[in-house]
Amino acid sequence: MLEDKNQEKTSLSELGEFGLIKHLTKHFSSYHKTTVKSVGDDAAVIDSSEKQTIVTTDLLIEGVHFDLSYMPLKHLGYKAVMVNLSDVYAMNAEAEQITVSIAISNRFPLEALEELYAGIQLACNTYNIDLIGGDTTSSTKGMLLSITAIGKANKEDVIYRDGAKPTDLIVVSGDLGGAYLGLQVLEREKQVFQVNPENQPDLDNYSYIIERQLKPEARKDIPELLKELDVKPTSMIDISDGLSSEIMHICTQSNAGCKIYEDKLPLDPQVISTCEEFDIDATMVALSGGEDYELLFTISIDDYDKIKGNPNLSVVGHITEENQGMNLVTRANQEIELKAQGWNSFKG
Repeated sequence: MLEDKNQEKTSLSELGEFGLIKHLTKHFSSYHKTTVKSVGDDAAVIDSSEKQTIVTTDLLIEGVHFDLSYMPLKHLGYKAVMVNLSDVYAMNAEAEQITVSIAISNRFPLEALEELYAGIQLACNTYNIDLIGGDTTSSTKGMLLSITAIGKANKEDVIYRDGAKPTDLIVVSGDLGGAYLGLQVLEREKQVFQVNPENQPDLDNYSYIIERQLKPEARKDIPELLKELDVKPTSMIDISDGLSSEIMHICTQSNAGCKIYEDKLPLDPQVISTCEEFDIDATMVALSGGEDYELLFTISIDDYDKIKGNPNLSVVGHITEENQGMNLVTRANQEIELKAQGWNSFKG
């Protein structure tokens, strides 16, 4: 059956702020004993424990961080949660709760927010996360979405960015560059559609990279895997702004240098073929693409045998003395200084 495009939309003013929050959150469940009180009071209550609390927040703004012309609201809700959970897992912690705050203009009916919250709920159910609060307000233009994630970890388990030491190996999970290329495909198809609205995009050949852009997954499995392998990283960060930017954060805070090897960068075949189609250098995409939400970490060289051959992990380089700088070693064995060319929130 064809979808009825003229379905009646419910104005948010009919519910009011508290009615809206109650409506959107009524089907959420709690998974953690640390959640004493979630949505429905002046503030949430989390039971304190001997573990350290990890807190991270991200703000997503329509037209800056997402484009609703090709980002479905359900996917946006899911991705917004992933962005924050990824930061918690990058601290080697377990995520437990989130708060969600949104500002929306009057062009969004209740049904649109139901779609957004369906994505948030799917993320919570998939990763066993409790929604414990937030805020809603009006916006004069578009949508703003802010999510805070809260996690817990034993003090001795928390991993920071500043612990990398010379001879440590640099390791990444998964593969790189897919999310950036997925965005390029979506932007191209948007431009084609604007010229000819009758043209329907054929995205079958790009399914993997588009999913990497629209529905990324936070790597909760990697800290669990490392624990099973008895490997404790010396530093860790998630790859949101591109591998180059992230390893530079680790090196700067660890007072160290690094060598990244071009021929070791993990690339999916769809990334390689799409780079050829767009005439983009695959190495540049892997280094600077961003939004992969993989984990980048360093380990002692003594732990190499424990991770060797693991399909989830790739050793891409090693940490050096600070005076050796931060460099990419090309396939031709030339060293090129790394530059942070990934996402910059304040760049025009």
